[in-house]
Amino acid sequence: MSGAAVHLMAKPAGPLCNLDCRYCFYLEKERLFPPRERFLMAPEVLRAYVEQTIRATPGPEVLFTWQGGEPLLRGLDFYRQALAWQRELAGGKRVRNTLQTNGVLLDDGWCAFFAEAGFELGVSLDGPEALHDAARVDKQGRGSFARVMAGIARLREHGVPFNVLVTVSDAVSRQPAAVYDFLVGEGFDHLQFNPVVERRPAAADRALGLSFAQPPGGTRTPERLETTPDSVEPQRYGEFLVTVFDRWVRRDVGRVHVMNFEWALAAFMGLPATVCLFAADCGRALVVEHDGSVFSCDHYVYPSHRLGHLLDDEVTALAESPRQRAFGQAKSALPAECRRCTWLGACHGECPKNRFVTSADGEAGLNYLCPAYKRYFRHAAPYLNAMARLIALGEPAARVMDAIRGPVAILRPAASAA
Repeated sequence: MSGAAVHLMAKPAGPLCNLDCRYCFYLEKERLFPPRERFLMAPEVLRAYVEQTIRATPGPEVLFTWQGGEPLLRGLDFYRQALAWQRELAGGKRVRNTLQTNGVLLDDGWCAFFAEAGFELGVSLDGPEALHDAARVDKQGRGSFARVMAGIARLREHGVPFNVLVTVSDAVSRQPAAVYDFLVGEGFDHLQFNPVVERRPAAADRALGLSFAQPPGGTRTPERLETTPDSVEPQRYGEFLVTVFDRWVRRDVGRVHVMNFEWALAAFMGLPATVCLFAADCGRALVVEHDGSVFSCDHYVYPSHRLGHLLDDEVTALAESPRQRAFGQAKSALPAECRRCTWLGACHGECPKNRFVTSADGEAGLNYLCPAYKRYFRHAAPYLNAMARLIALGEPAARVMDAIRGPVAILRPAASAA
Protein backbone atom coordinates (compact mmCIF):
# COMPACT_ATOMS: atom_id res chain seq x y z
CA MET A 1 0.00 0.00 0.00
CA SER A 2 3.03 2.28 0.16
CA GLY A 3 2.63 5.31 -2.11
CA ALA A 4 -1.15 4.96 -2.37
CA ALA A 5 -3.32 7.98 -1.71
CA VAL A 6 -4.12 8.82 1.89
CA HIS A 7 -7.73 9.74 2.50
CA LEU A 8 -8.43 12.30 5.23
CA MET A 9 -11.88 12.65 6.75
CA ALA A 10 -12.37 15.97 8.54
CA LYS A 11 -14.51 16.58 11.63
CA PRO A 12 -14.99 20.38 11.53
CA ALA A 13 -17.22 20.43 14.63
CA GLY A 14 -15.77 17.31 16.21
CA PRO A 15 -18.42 15.11 17.84
CA LEU A 16 -20.86 18.00 18.34
CA CYS A 17 -24.34 17.25 17.05
CA ASN A 18 -27.79 18.80 17.25
CA LEU A 19 -29.31 15.31 17.49
CA ASP A 20 -29.02 12.70 20.21
CA CYS A 21 -29.43 9.45 18.28
CA ARG A 22 -29.68 6.45 20.58
CA TYR A 23 -27.14 4.31 18.77
CA CYS A 24 -24.51 6.94 17.88
CA PHE A 25 -20.97 5.90 18.84
CA TYR A 26 -19.44 9.31 18.10
CA LEU A 27 -21.38 11.67 20.37
CA GLU A 28 -19.57 10.52 23.48
CA LYS A 29 -16.17 11.40 21.98
CA GLU A 30 -16.74 14.81 23.60
CA ARG A 31 -15.56 13.17 26.83
CA LEU A 32 -12.16 12.40 25.31
CA PHE A 33 -11.32 16.08 24.90
CA PRO A 34 -10.59 18.73 27.56
CA PRO A 35 -13.53 20.22 29.51
CA ARG A 36 -15.11 23.32 27.94
CA GLU A 37 -13.72 22.37 24.52
CA ARG A 38 -15.46 24.45 21.81
CA PHE A 39 -15.15 21.80 19.07
CA LEU A 40 -14.61 24.30 16.26
CA MET A 41 -11.88 23.66 13.71
CA ALA A 42 -9.59 26.69 13.63
CA PRO A 43 -8.64 28.41 10.34
CA GLU A 44 -5.02 27.25 10.55
CA VAL A 45 -6.15 23.63 10.98
CA LEU A 46 -8.57 23.98 8.05
CA ARG A 47 -5.84 25.32 5.77
CA ALA A 48 -3.49 22.53 6.85
CA TYR A 49 -6.25 19.99 6.11
CA VAL A 50 -6.69 21.39 2.60
CA GLU A 51 -2.94 21.52 1.95
CA GLN A 52 -2.22 18.06 3.29
CA THR A 53 -5.16 16.42 1.52
CA ILE A 54 -3.92 17.79 -1.79
CA ARG A 55 -0.34 16.67 -1.09
CA ALA A 56 -1.50 13.22 -0.01
CA THR A 57 -3.38 12.68 -3.30
CA PRO A 58 -1.09 11.70 -6.19
CA GLY A 59 -3.88 11.47 -8.78
CA PRO A 60 -5.70 14.17 -10.75
CA GLU A 61 -8.74 14.34 -8.41
CA VAL A 62 -8.73 15.35 -4.74
CA LEU A 63 -11.51 14.22 -2.43
CA PHE A 64 -12.44 16.19 0.68
CA THR A 65 -14.75 14.47 3.15
CA TRP A 66 -16.61 16.39 5.85
CA GLN A 67 -18.32 14.51 8.66
CA GLY A 68 -19.18 14.69 12.34
CA GLY A 69 -20.99 14.81 14.65
CA GLU A 70 -22.90 17.26 12.52
CA PRO A 71 -20.53 19.16 10.20
CA LEU A 72 -23.05 21.91 9.39
CA LEU A 73 -22.64 23.18 12.96
CA ARG A 74 -19.33 24.71 11.84
CA GLY A 75 -21.22 27.26 9.76
CA LEU A 76 -21.39 28.27 6.11
CA ASP A 77 -18.48 30.74 6.20
CA PHE A 78 -16.14 27.92 7.24
CA TYR A 79 -16.92 25.98 4.06
CA ARG A 80 -16.67 29.09 1.89
CA GLN A 81 -13.15 29.54 3.23
CA ALA A 82 -12.40 25.87 2.59
CA LEU A 83 -13.43 26.27 -1.06
CA ALA A 84 -11.30 29.40 -1.42
CA TRP A 85 -8.23 27.55 -0.17
CA GLN A 86 -9.03 24.54 -2.35
CA ARG A 87 -9.07 26.78 -5.42
CA GLU A 88 -5.82 28.43 -4.34
CA LEU A 89 -3.92 25.24 -3.58
CA ALA A 90 -5.32 22.53 -5.88
CA GLY A 91 -2.70 23.13 -8.57
CA GLY A 92 -5.00 22.17 -11.43
CA LYS A 93 -6.36 19.04 -9.79
CA ARG A 94 -10.10 18.41 -9.83
CA VAL A 95 -11.72 18.85 -6.44
CA ARG A 96 -14.66 16.89 -5.00
CA ASN A 97 -16.38 17.59 -1.71
CA THR A 98 -18.61 15.09 0.08
CA LEU A 99 -20.43 15.80 3.32
CA GLN A 100 -22.51 13.62 5.61
CA THR A 101 -25.34 15.31 7.50
CA ASN A 102 -28.38 14.42 9.55
CA GLY A 103 -30.31 16.82 7.30
CA VAL A 104 -32.00 18.84 10.05
CA LEU A 105 -30.17 22.12 9.37
CA LEU A 106 -30.51 22.06 5.58
CA ASP A 107 -32.11 25.31 4.42
CA ASP A 108 -32.08 27.29 1.19
CA GLY A 109 -28.80 29.00 2.10
CA TRP A 110 -26.97 25.73 2.64
CA CYS A 111 -28.52 24.06 -0.40
CA ALA A 112 -27.75 26.96 -2.73
CA PHE A 113 -24.14 26.83 -1.55
CA PHE A 114 -23.88 23.06 -2.04
CA ALA A 115 -25.38 23.32 -5.52
CA GLU A 116 -23.00 26.08 -6.60
CA ALA A 117 -19.96 24.39 -5.06
CA GLY A 118 -20.80 20.93 -6.44
CA PHE A 119 -20.97 19.15 -3.09
CA GLU A 120 -22.27 15.58 -2.88
CA LEU A 121 -24.21 14.81 0.30
CA GLY A 122 -25.08 11.79 2.37
CA VAL A 123 -28.24 12.22 4.46
CA SER A 124 -29.10 9.92 7.35
CA LEU A 125 -32.65 8.55 7.22
CA ASP A 126 -33.75 5.30 8.85
CA GLY A 127 -36.86 4.60 6.79
CA PRO A 128 -40.50 5.42 7.62
CA GLU A 129 -41.27 8.05 10.23
CA ALA A 130 -41.99 5.74 13.17
CA LEU A 131 -38.75 3.81 12.71
CA HIS A 132 -36.65 6.90 12.13
CA ASP A 133 -38.09 8.84 15.06
CA ALA A 134 -37.65 5.94 17.48
CA ALA A 135 -33.88 6.48 17.45
CA ARG A 136 -32.99 9.71 15.65
CA VAL A 137 -34.15 12.32 18.16
CA ASP A 138 -32.96 15.78 19.15
CA LYS A 139 -31.72 16.91 22.55
CA GLN A 140 -35.34 17.34 23.70
CA GLY A 141 -36.22 13.79 22.64
CA ARG A 142 -38.27 14.90 19.63
CA GLY A 143 -38.17 12.91 16.41
CA SER A 144 -36.32 14.46 13.46
CA PHE A 145 -38.08 12.77 10.52
CA ALA A 146 -40.18 15.75 9.38
CA ARG A 147 -37.19 18.10 9.51
CA VAL A 148 -34.98 15.66 7.60
CA MET A 149 -37.58 15.21 4.87
CA ALA A 150 -37.94 19.00 4.62
CA GLY A 151 -34.17 19.28 4.21
CA ILE A 152 -34.18 16.60 1.51
CA ALA A 153 -36.93 18.49 -0.31
CA ARG A 154 -34.69 21.56 -0.36
CA LEU A 155 -31.77 19.53 -1.70
CA ARG A 156 -33.98 18.37 -4.53
CA GLU A 157 -35.22 21.89 -5.26
CA HIS A 158 -31.63 23.08 -5.62
CA GLY A 159 -30.46 20.03 -7.58
CA VAL A 160 -27.91 18.86 -5.00
CA PRO A 161 -26.96 15.18 -5.49
CA PHE A 162 -27.33 13.07 -2.38
CA ASN A 163 -27.54 9.51 -1.16
CA VAL A 164 -29.50 8.15 1.78
CA LEU A 165 -27.63 6.45 4.62
CA VAL A 166 -29.72 3.99 6.61
CA THR A 167 -28.47 2.92 10.01
CA VAL A 168 -29.63 -0.66 10.46
CA SER A 169 -30.42 -0.96 14.15
CA ASP A 170 -32.21 -3.92 15.70
CA ALA A 171 -35.55 -2.18 15.11
CA VAL A 172 -34.79 -1.33 11.47
CA SER A 173 -33.51 -4.86 10.77
CA ARG A 174 -36.93 -6.27 11.64
CA GLN A 175 -38.67 -4.40 8.80
CA PRO A 176 -36.51 -4.77 5.67
CA ALA A 177 -39.34 -4.70 3.13
CA ALA A 178 -41.04 -1.70 4.72
CA VAL A 179 -37.77 0.23 4.90
CA TYR A 180 -36.71 -0.47 1.32
CA ASP A 181 -40.16 0.09 -0.17
CA PHE A 182 -40.48 3.40 1.67
CA LEU A 183 -37.11 4.64 0.42
CA VAL A 184 -37.75 3.63 -3.19
CA GLY A 185 -41.29 4.98 -2.98
CA GLU A 186 -39.87 8.36 -1.98
CA GLY A 187 -37.73 8.33 -5.12
CA PHE A 188 -34.38 7.82 -3.39
CA ASP A 189 -32.09 6.10 -5.88
CA HIS A 190 -28.76 5.98 -4.02
CA LEU A 191 -28.87 3.98 -0.79
CA GLN A 192 -26.41 2.60 1.74
CA PHE A 193 -27.14 0.37 4.73
CA ASN A 194 -24.84 0.56 7.76
CA PRO A 195 -25.35 -1.98 10.57
CA VAL A 196 -25.23 -0.96 14.23
CA VAL A 197 -22.69 -3.08 16.10
CA GLU A 198 -21.72 -1.71 19.50
CA ARG A 199 -20.83 -3.34 22.81
CA ARG A 200 -21.36 -2.37 26.40
CA PRO A 201 -18.31 -0.72 27.99
CA ALA A 202 -15.55 -2.52 29.84
CA ALA A 203 -13.94 -1.06 32.96
CA ALA A 204 -11.29 0.75 30.89
CA ASP A 205 -14.01 2.35 28.76
CA ARG A 206 -16.02 3.46 31.77
CA ALA A 207 -12.87 5.03 33.21
CA LEU A 208 -12.81 7.30 30.14
CA GLY A 209 -16.49 8.15 30.63
CA LEU A 210 -17.60 6.06 27.66
CA SER A 211 -20.92 4.25 27.25
CA PHE A 212 -19.71 2.02 24.41
CA ALA A 213 -16.73 -0.32 24.34
CA GLN A 214 -13.68 0.64 22.36
CA PRO A 215 -13.23 -1.67 19.36
CA PRO A 216 -10.74 -4.52 19.49
CA GLY A 217 -7.31 -3.54 18.24
CA GLY A 218 -4.02 -5.14 17.34
CA THR A 219 -3.69 -8.79 18.22
CA ARG A 220 -5.06 -8.68 21.74
CA THR A 221 -7.96 -10.96 22.52
CA PRO A 222 -11.14 -8.85 22.68
CA GLU A 223 -13.06 -8.88 25.92
CA ARG A 224 -16.34 -10.76 26.05
CA LEU A 225 -18.83 -7.92 26.26
CA GLU A 226 -22.55 -7.84 25.55
CA THR A 227 -23.77 -5.99 22.50
CA THR A 228 -26.04 -3.00 23.07
CA PRO A 229 -29.84 -3.27 22.65
CA ASP A 230 -29.74 -1.27 19.41
CA SER A 231 -27.13 -3.54 17.84
CA VAL A 232 -28.36 -5.71 15.00
CA GLU A 233 -28.33 -9.48 15.48
CA PRO A 234 -26.18 -11.24 12.85
CA GLN A 235 -28.89 -13.63 11.63
CA ARG A 236 -31.40 -10.82 11.37
CA TYR A 237 -28.99 -8.56 9.50
CA GLY A 238 -28.40 -11.39 7.05
CA GLU A 239 -32.14 -11.71 6.47
CA PHE A 240 -32.39 -7.94 6.11
CA LEU A 241 -29.80 -7.92 3.32
CA VAL A 242 -31.39 -10.92 1.59
CA THR A 243 -34.89 -9.42 1.69
CA VAL A 244 -33.74 -6.06 0.38
CA PHE A 245 -31.55 -7.72 -2.26
CA ASP A 246 -34.47 -9.80 -3.55
CA ARG A 247 -36.60 -6.70 -4.03
CA TRP A 248 -33.76 -4.82 -5.68
CA VAL A 249 -32.59 -7.59 -8.03
CA ARG A 250 -36.10 -8.25 -9.36
CA ARG A 251 -37.14 -4.69 -10.14
CA ASP A 252 -34.56 -1.99 -9.42
CA VAL A 253 -31.13 -2.94 -10.84
CA GLY A 254 -29.77 0.03 -12.76
CA ARG A 255 -32.48 2.30 -11.37
CA VAL A 256 -31.68 2.20 -7.66
CA HIS A 257 -28.05 2.07 -6.63
CA VAL A 258 -27.56 0.18 -3.36
CA MET A 259 -23.93 0.58 -2.42
CA ASN A 260 -23.83 -2.65 -0.39
CA PHE A 261 -24.80 -4.63 -3.48
CA GLU A 262 -22.53 -2.70 -5.83
CA TRP A 263 -19.56 -3.33 -3.54
CA ALA A 264 -20.32 -7.05 -3.68
CA LEU A 265 -20.74 -6.99 -7.46
CA ALA A 266 -17.33 -5.37 -7.84
CA ALA A 267 -15.81 -8.19 -5.78
CA PHE A 268 -17.53 -10.83 -7.91
CA MET A 269 -16.11 -9.09 -10.99
CA GLY A 270 -12.62 -9.37 -9.53
CA LEU A 271 -12.22 -5.62 -9.11
CA PRO A 272 -10.32 -4.02 -6.22
CA ALA A 273 -12.45 -3.08 -3.23
CA THR A 274 -13.57 0.54 -3.28
CA VAL A 275 -14.53 0.60 0.40
CA CYS A 276 -12.23 -0.25 3.30
CA LEU A 277 -14.81 -2.56 4.91
CA PHE A 278 -14.25 -5.26 2.31
CA ALA A 279 -10.63 -4.60 1.37
CA ALA A 280 -7.84 -7.03 2.23
CA ASP A 281 -6.11 -4.40 4.33
CA CYS A 282 -6.72 -0.82 5.45
CA GLY A 283 -4.95 2.04 7.18
CA ARG A 284 -5.02 4.70 4.45
CA ALA A 285 -8.23 6.40 5.62
CA LEU A 286 -7.31 8.70 8.51
CA VAL A 287 -9.45 11.06 10.55
CA VAL A 288 -8.66 14.69 11.35
CA GLU A 289 -10.51 15.89 14.42
CA HIS A 290 -11.51 19.53 14.94
CA ASP A 291 -8.30 20.31 16.89
CA GLY A 292 -6.00 18.85 14.22
CA SER A 293 -5.41 15.51 15.94
CA VAL A 294 -4.99 12.67 13.44
CA PHE A 295 -6.38 9.21 14.22
CA SER A 296 -6.05 5.78 12.60
CA CYS A 297 -9.70 5.46 11.51
CA ASP A 298 -13.17 6.88 12.11
CA HIS A 299 -13.97 3.91 14.35
CA TYR A 300 -10.73 4.30 16.30
CA VAL A 301 -10.87 7.92 17.47
CA TYR A 302 -9.47 7.09 20.89
CA PRO A 303 -6.28 8.17 22.69
CA SER A 304 -4.67 4.80 21.93
CA HIS A 305 -4.97 5.44 18.17
CA ARG A 306 -3.93 9.09 17.99
CA LEU A 307 -1.11 9.24 15.43
CA GLY A 308 -0.09 12.89 15.54
CA HIS A 309 -1.21 16.41 14.69
CA LEU A 310 -1.93 18.05 11.36
CA LEU A 311 0.16 21.14 12.21
CA ASP A 312 3.17 19.09 13.33
CA ASP A 313 3.19 15.99 11.15
CA GLU A 314 2.94 15.06 7.48
CA VAL A 315 -0.07 12.77 7.10
CA THR A 316 1.65 10.65 4.47
CA ALA A 317 4.40 9.97 7.01
CA LEU A 318 1.79 9.11 9.64
CA ALA A 319 0.11 6.70 7.22
CA GLU A 320 3.48 5.06 6.51
CA SER A 321 4.54 4.92 10.15
CA PRO A 322 5.22 1.45 11.59
CA ARG A 323 2.32 1.94 13.98
CA GLN A 324 -0.24 2.73 11.28
CA ARG A 325 1.10 0.12 8.89
CA ALA A 326 0.66 -2.48 11.61
CA PHE A 327 -2.88 -1.21 12.17
CA GLY A 328 -3.71 -1.60 8.47
CA GLN A 329 -2.03 -4.97 8.06
CA ALA A 330 -3.88 -6.37 11.07
CA LYS A 331 -7.01 -6.43 8.90
CA SER A 332 -5.56 -9.36 6.97
CA ALA A 333 -4.79 -11.34 10.15
CA LEU A 334 -7.80 -13.62 9.99
CA PRO A 335 -8.79 -16.77 11.87
CA ALA A 336 -8.66 -20.06 9.95
CA GLU A 337 -12.44 -20.06 9.60
CA CYS A 338 -12.16 -16.89 7.50
CA ARG A 339 -9.17 -18.03 5.49
CA ARG A 340 -10.98 -21.14 4.26
CA CYS A 341 -14.33 -19.39 3.71
CA THR A 342 -15.90 -19.43 0.24
CA TRP A 343 -16.66 -15.73 0.54
CA LEU A 344 -13.26 -14.50 1.68
CA GLY A 345 -12.66 -12.61 -1.56
CA ALA A 346 -15.87 -10.63 -1.14
CA CYS A 347 -15.62 -10.03 2.60
CA HIS A 348 -11.99 -10.12 3.79
CA GLY A 349 -13.23 -10.33 7.35
CA GLU A 350 -15.13 -7.02 7.15
CA CYS A 351 -14.20 -4.26 9.62
CA PRO A 352 -11.78 -5.11 12.46
CA LYS A 353 -13.97 -3.14 14.86
CA ASN A 354 -16.52 -5.98 14.66
CA ARG A 355 -14.04 -8.83 15.21
CA PHE A 356 -14.82 -9.73 18.78
CA VAL A 357 -16.28 -13.23 18.39
CA THR A 358 -14.50 -16.56 18.84
CA SER A 359 -14.60 -18.94 15.87
CA ALA A 360 -15.80 -22.55 16.02
CA ASP A 361 -12.10 -23.50 16.19
CA GLY A 362 -11.66 -21.40 19.33
CA GLU A 363 -9.72 -18.60 17.60
CA ALA A 364 -10.33 -14.99 18.56
CA GLY A 365 -10.98 -12.37 15.90
CA LEU A 366 -14.03 -13.68 14.04
CA ASN A 367 -16.37 -10.96 12.85
CA TYR A 368 -19.62 -10.64 14.78
CA LEU A 369 -21.49 -10.24 11.46
CA CYS A 370 -19.95 -13.35 9.87
CA PRO A 371 -23.25 -15.32 9.85
CA ALA A 372 -24.98 -12.36 8.20
CA TYR A 373 -22.48 -12.12 5.36
CA LYS A 374 -22.44 -15.88 4.79
CA ARG A 375 -26.22 -15.86 4.47
CA TYR A 376 -26.21 -12.84 2.17
CA PHE A 377 -23.36 -13.89 -0.14
CA ARG A 378 -24.66 -17.46 -0.42
CA HIS A 379 -28.07 -16.14 -1.49
CA ALA A 380 -26.88 -13.33 -3.76
CA ALA A 381 -24.00 -15.17 -5.47
CA PRO A 382 -25.97 -16.61 -8.44
CA TYR A 383 -27.37 -13.19 -9.28
CA LEU A 384 -24.07 -11.37 -8.76
CA ASN A 385 -22.26 -13.92 -10.94
CA ALA A 386 -24.91 -13.46 -13.64
CA MET A 387 -24.51 -9.69 -13.50
CA ALA A 388 -20.73 -10.02 -13.69
CA ARG A 389 -21.09 -12.20 -16.82
CA LEU A 390 -23.52 -9.76 -18.41
CA ILE A 391 -21.14 -6.86 -17.86
CA ALA A 392 -18.23 -8.91 -19.26
CA LEU A 393 -20.33 -9.42 -22.42
CA GLY A 394 -20.97 -5.71 -22.72
CA GLU A 395 -24.53 -5.95 -21.47
CA PRO A 396 -26.04 -3.86 -18.66
CA ALA A 397 -26.31 -5.56 -15.29
CA ALA A 398 -30.01 -4.66 -15.31
CA ARG A 399 -30.61 -7.48 -17.80
CA VAL A 400 -30.41 -9.85 -14.85
CA MET A 401 -34.02 -8.86 -14.19
CA ASP A 402 -34.96 -10.30 -17.60
CA ALA A 403 -32.99 -13.45 -16.82
CA ILE A 404 -34.95 -13.95 -13.61
CA ARG A 405 -38.16 -13.95 -15.65
CA GLY A 406 -36.82 -16.35 -18.29
CA PRO A 407 -33.90 -17.19 -20.61
CA VAL A 408 -32.05 -14.22 -22.07
CA ALA A 409 -30.71 -14.22 -25.61
CA ILE A 410 -27.64 -12.07 -26.14
CA LEU A 411 -27.27 -11.38 -29.85
CA ARG A 412 -23.95 -10.43 -31.34
CA PRO A 413 -23.62 -8.79 -34.78
CA ALA A 414 -22.30 -11.13 -37.42
CA ALA A 415 -18.65 -10.70 -38.33
CA SER A 416 -18.23 -8.76 -41.55
CA ALA A 417 -16.74 -10.53 -44.53
CA ALA A 418 -13.08 -9.89 -45.23
